[in-house]
Amino acid sequence: MKYVFFLYIMTISLSFLGQKDFDQMVKGLISKDVPVLTVESLNKSISNGDVVVLLDAREPKEFTVSHLENALNCGYKSFDADALAGVKKSAPVVVYCSVGYRSDQIAAKLIKLGYTNVHNLYGGIFDWVNTGYPVFNENGKTNQIHGYDKNWGKWLIAGEKVFK
Repeated sequence: MKYVFFLYIMTISLSFLGQKDFDQMVKGLISKDVPVLTVESLNKSISNGDVVVLLDAREPKEFTVSHLENALNCGYKSFDADALAGVKKSAPVVVYCSVGYRSDQIAAKLIKLGYTNVHNLYGGIFDWVNTGYPVFNENGKTNQIHGYDKNWGKWLIAGEKVFK
């Protein structure tokens, strides 16, 4: 019994340390210029029926594997602000990518373009999936998530990683 309890405590400790490392990595990548929103806060807003424009700053091949439900893809390398055509500059916009770096950059561009209610999703789609929230593709809900590459994919602890 003591052995089982020890293993349980070790599992919790490793899980906590992994999240601590993840948080440290994310904080090192994002600027202080763009407000952040946690995955829990975003999920609560969506669950409450709040209208939020979700903007995926990953590349189209990543978006195709899976994305947050009803998200629009704007890309990163070939950023296309036209993805927000028809969206009021005052509308709540949450930008996300894998962990938060690319979305931070795109959110800063949107603020420069005059959007006034823009947030970066802290921890990105990886934190969203790791927390247990759903992702979708053209066929509906999926367990697949693009891991970007093997180095970044290590932060994805839930879902089925795809690297295509």
